[in-house]
Amino acid sequence: MKKIAIIMGSDSDLPVVEGAIDTLKSFGALFEVHIFSAHRTPEEAREFSKNARVNDFGAIICAAGKAAHLAGAIAANTTIPVIGIPIKSSTLDGLDALLSTVQMPSGIPVATVAIDGAKNAALLALQIISVYDKDLADKLDADRKKSSENVLKKNAEIENKYNN
Repeated sequence: MKKIAIIMGSDSDLPVVEGAIDTLKSFGALFEVHIFSAHRTPEEAREFSKNARVNDFGAIICAAGKAAHLAGAIAANTTIPVIGIPIKSSTLDGLDALLSTVQMPSGIPVATVAIDGAKNAALLALQIISVYDKDLADKLDADRKKSSENVLKKNAEIENKYNN
């Protein structure tokens, strides 16, 4: 199984990023967590992304708030899929981070999930690496089925309570 990297721009992003960590753990995924800043540690961020393929990563999740250049800075130095999590900050409720993450120039794609969407970032990373990992693909299918069953169970409860 390929590894997934989770990189956050600051340790203040950790409360959101823990949603991705917990999701990856629940699937038994191999992952590493790092703090690299696009602005304060650009050389370290560049070296990590340049070496991601040889270090056996299959996807990289980047979480950053405000200017949120981290995902783009990482994507500029690798062709491994990069997923950005815009982090909500007090300044513009995360809209600044969303726009910074999603508005990448042609040729440097970054997949972007919702503001504070750590769980979906982890699931997308898992889907990416599951293309060549049948066991992981089966786990994702089972999780999707369980989620569907939970919704249908809640629907039945609501129907029984409110419908004639």
